[in-house]
Amino acid sequence: MAMHFTTLVAVVCATVCGAYSQSIVFDDAPGMGRQFDGIGGLSGGGATSKLLVNYPQEQRDQILDYLFKPNFGASLHILKVEIGGDVQSTDGTEASHMHNSWEENYQRGYEWWLMKEAKKRNPNIKLYGLPWGFPGWIGQGTRSPYVNVSMTADYIVRWINGAKVYHNLTIDYVGIWNERPYDISYIKALRATLDARGFQNTLVIAADEKWEIATDIQADPALAKIVHAIGCHYPGTLSDPDAVSTGKQLWASEDYSTFNDDVGGGCWARILNQNYVNGLMTATISWNLIASYYDNLPFYGDGLMTAVEPWSGNYVVETPIWVSAHTTQFAFIGWNYLKHDSGVGKLPKGGSYVGLVNPTWTELTIVIETMTHNHSLCVRPPLPAYNVEPQVVTVSLAGKFSSITEMNVWYSKLGFDGAKDILFEKKDPIKFVNGKAQLSLGLDEVITLTTMTTGQKGVYPEPPPSQPFPLPYTEDFESYSLYEEPFNLAQQSGAYEILSTNNNKFARQMTIMEPVFWCKFGGVSKTVNVIGSTDWTDIYVAVDFQLPVINGSLGAFVAARVDEGGCEAFAAHGIFLFAFPDRYIVTNDLARTKTLKEGSLAFEAGEWHRLGLLVQDGNVQGSFDNKILFNMTVPALPVSGFAAIGTDTFGLADFDNLQLTGPSEGRKIMSKHLHSKSLYFEKEHH
Repeated sequence: MAMHFTTLVAVVCATVCGAYSQSIVFDDAPGMGRQFDGIGGLSGGGATSKLLVNYPQEQRDQILDYLFKPNFGASLHILKVEIGGDVQSTDGTEASHMHNSWEENYQRGYEWWLMKEAKKRNPNIKLYGLPWGFPGWIGQGTRSPYVNVSMTADYIVRWINGAKVYHNLTIDYVGIWNERPYDISYIKALRATLDARGFQNTLVIAADEKWEIATDIQADPALAKIVHAIGCHYPGTLSDPDAVSTGKQLWASEDYSTFNDDVGGGCWARILNQNYVNGLMTATISWNLIASYYDNLPFYGDGLMTAVEPWSGNYVVETPIWVSAHTTQFAFIGWNYLKHDSGVGKLPKGGSYVGLVNPTWTELTIVIETMTHNHSLCVRPPLPAYNVEPQVVTVSLAGKFSSITEMNVWYSKLGFDGAKDILFEKKDPIKFVNGKAQLSLGLDEVITLTTMTTGQKGVYPEPPPSQPFPLPYTEDFESYSLYEEPFNLAQQSGAYEILSTNNNKFARQMTIMEPVFWCKFGGVSKTVNVIGSTDWTDIYVAVDFQLPVINGSLGAFVAARVDEGGCEAFAAHGIFLFAFPDRYIVTNDLARTKTLKEGSLAFEAGEWHRLGLLVQDGNVQGSFDNKILFNMTVPALPVSGFAAIGTDTFGLADFDNLQLTGPSEGRKIMSKHLHSKSLYFEKEHH
């Protein structure tokens, strides 16, 4: 007699319940399970929120509401951010608050802004900072941040203090070094420095890799006292027995990392429940919060939603937003899970359920998921085979819950094979008789039963339609605040920020030495900042540049058809025009191992000059100070890619008046330039 949930869910049971269904029991009498620590999103690791910053304010506010506003969308409990270290950390680099040991600045980057926007919407959201890499001075000539642990601790605590002093942000949690070795003496130095500077309430999560720190926690009581929770990445819903036996809270401190279609939504639904059911993990944090980085950068679209067009205002609220809401809108940090087999477990025919209770035991939320294997694959780790079948279950409320007569119902069904998604729909309440009700469960469903009367599927008008990156595009940097990172330029190595001299604003590349890398960047000590679209074939790119006299880079470049970003950006191919004080070099790769042409130049450091590159109809032209340097045939590969600016070495370099146009407009600009063969010697490479 059970009706299917899509028509709606429940049949009341009286005496016959269980005759043809199996019971799942929710009972507080055996006591509580672990405390719930929340669901979160991660901005960083790296530059994953890059394109969100300069959205039109109307759409930007809408996006932030979908992420953070309570009872509206994902309603996240935790925001984890990268503590920028001037290093490539997946989709770009994020600026350090201390590029060098002699300076501090808390206006760089966009994580401060994002944390403030999250707090504005939800004052109770928890903030968590974690470094991926460190500026080179921390390593003192090594690739380790642990050469001087007190110096590194000082550097991190200065960031936490800067959050408070300059932005009135309290950092609740801090990590060690993302997915890289931890150092026990550093963890102890970090805790001591936090305590000495008044941050006793900032808790340490360690070590953002797997579970390996558990054995050290068991062996070292002082370390055990310091570590609040063990943070594991991509646990596949399973924890380590050693980690469980520490008694510490266990977190999936980075998880998901899956393309945000319905399969990604299924992955997220499954792990949000099963990280606790299978692994006793009480917090799960999505990498990443929002996919706001260019297509064809690594892990494109692996966020809870997508916002990659600040120029159009277009964004997409993806399935994982509404999957999140099933838990986040009806359970909160400080609630408790029920115990296994009395409110937490696996469904008889596949799928899982969790029960969560508020601290006064007056509210109960139950989240049920029936994600099938192929519709819930996460990017990692591999998912062992399992089966889920349609099933009828009896929800049985006992103990303090036995007096509940109805619960509110929120329902999602992910649509596959042409079926339409049903996402976070409010259904009629489910009635309980003698503490029992029946549910008919289909496949790929998420169902929340809750005594909470809140909950809302937030909605805004359709965003503007999608548009390609607009050409022509010019940027003179005059509208920026000092130290801001330039919009739309997605730095893949180096750190660029706005400075001003003689009332002229420009973008300066700030990294002057090789950082303590997260990904090694192939030993290529260059900086590169990409913009636009990897679909671009023919394009004109021009920029003014200056190499400062002190700490200046050896050279600067403009480029077209740049085909790589992320940790592989060092291996990027394209068409690169490098300018040095005594010569120019045209190469087919960033690393300058494939020279196509070179010739002489003559200029001094500290002078502004203009560099231009036109790719059109199988031909490449380069210009310097509005004089043609060369004509040559386009290399066979790559056929398309980003435009870019950058430097030949780590070192300061200034850029201004960036100009991007389509090829016909570029042709007009180039045709006004003088040919300069009498001025510059050129040599072709074959």
